[in-house]
Amino acid sequence: MKIAHVSPLFESVPPKLYGGTERVVSYLVEELVRQGHEVTLFASGDSLTSARLVPMCRKSLRLSDCVDDMPHHVYMIEKVAQLAAGFDVVHFHTGILHFPLARRLSAPHVTTMHGRLDLANLKSLATEFSDLPLASISDSQRLPWLFMNWAGTVYHGLPLDLLPFSERHQGYLAFLGRISPEKRVDRAIAMAVAAGVPLKIAAKIDKKDAEYFETHIKHLFDHPLVEYVGEIGESEKGAFLGGAMALLFPIDWPEPFGLTMIESLACGTPVIAYDHGSVPEVLRQGHTAFIVDSVEAGAKAIGQVESLPRRQCRQEFERRFSVRTMAKRYVKIYETLISDWEPRSRQLPNGSRSTWQKSSRLANSTMS
Repeated sequence: MKIAHVSPLFESVPPKLYGGTERVVSYLVEELVRQGHEVTLFASGDSLTSARLVPMCRKSLRLSDCVDDMPHHVYMIEKVAQLAAGFDVVHFHTGILHFPLARRLSAPHVTTMHGRLDLANLKSLATEFSDLPLASISDSQRLPWLFMNWAGTVYHGLPLDLLPFSERHQGYLAFLGRISPEKRVDRAIAMAVAAGVPLKIAAKIDKKDAEYFETHIKHLFDHPLVEYVGEIGESEKGAFLGGAMALLFPIDWPEPFGLTMIESLACGTPVIAYDHGSVPEVLRQGHTAFIVDSVEAGAKAIGQVESLPRRQCRQEFERRFSVRTMAKRYVKIYETLISDWEPRSRQLPNGSRSTWQKSSRLANSTMS
């Protein structure tokens, strides 16, 4: 199968440091190549891949201090359109940017929505483009857009050998991700301090969150139980998560998936998380995690986390969140898209609707 993947240009594929979407794209692309598919990746020029790379800018935009990403992304979408006829299917990871062009694409296509969909200003756009085939990364993510043409839910997956299992922890708690209002590192600090357990924080601070950090978070790092280790790369993540007695994930937003949760499980490290978004889909209460609703409950869970076997967490990861499982489910979506595809010339004599003929079996399928 000839498959095109279209990645955001903010980070390389895979990212040098933090970057969820581009990391998942990398895992999926490499697994599809391993399975024998002919894969083309549209991404930044500093990406590393065994697929055929079509570089859309010299360097990932975040690391090049790009002032305006839009020209780069518009250029990429146009190049994808020009080459689309050469692929069996085109898989977009670029949010809503390509929606107007997707209707006119000369190949079957699907878009994985990686972000939140509950924002009010998205409703009119979603209604207009409700015919486009989409994939969700959790069932909870799609709740604001139930009327869309969902091709299925496919959970993120990781290579089984990416992060080593750690039988024993080193007595600290971990927070991994971004310093931002919705990630609530302040809650993580409050939980750790209440439990009297050291907390290590590995997180990036985006420019847009710099003021939030300076105003609300920076002073919290002065506590003797808190250690800020900065932003870490993929090579450091295994030791960081594997050494933790638990990952703290006290989010305050409808998390579409939460890649950090399955990275933690891969290391054998249970999770203490707030009950938002995909959390109850990804984690199993009392099996791989404690799902809580307050700082007090989180602090209590820290005292009970030793009751969650680390081997059990690793087994749950292997069973549900491998990259092989993720790729298999996407290939099933591709096959359905291709079998249901009808050329634009037969479908749209007036040029008024999508190149996609909405299929009831596709819209009703779920792969969670």
